[in-house]
Amino acid sequence: MGLGYASGMIRVTDTIAIAESELMFRFLPAQGPGGQHVNKVATSAQLTFDAAGSPLLPEPVVRRLRSVAGRRMTAAGVVIIRAQRYRSHERNKEDAVERLVHLLARAAEPPPVRVRHAPTRGMIEHRLDEKRRTATTKRTRGAVRDEPE
Repeated sequence: MGLGYASGMIRVTDTIAIAESELMFRFLPAQGPGGQHVNKVATSAQLTFDAAGSPLLPEPVVRRLRSVAGRRMTAAGVVIIRAQRYRSHERNKEDAVERLVHLLARAAEPPPVRVRHAPTRGMIEHRLDEKRRTATTKRTRGAVRDEPE
């Protein structure tokens, strides 16, 4: 597999790697069309990775992974990926690992720092115009009078 394997480690970034032994696989019959082949061969790969319990993942990466992975991550911090794109058992396994590495790489990128700045003159004028318009609307409202019959 061309995923940066070296001595049982899967490289995610230059500083982060996970052990192959941390990945657990289950193979299930794939869903969808395919006839007899789909019904008798378990080619779909389900990868399970305990991100919260991984000793090699930094805590900030695990926190960001929760938002990046979405429903693919359980409340206990376990990432579950099901790959069934290919007809081959081995290719689906590689696909699941590639998708996990992609998720971890996205989670490893720190979010950009927001630089606060002063509002522009146009923003200030727009806000004040809105306030004046609202004030005028409220000021022109009056009590409803009953008209004599």
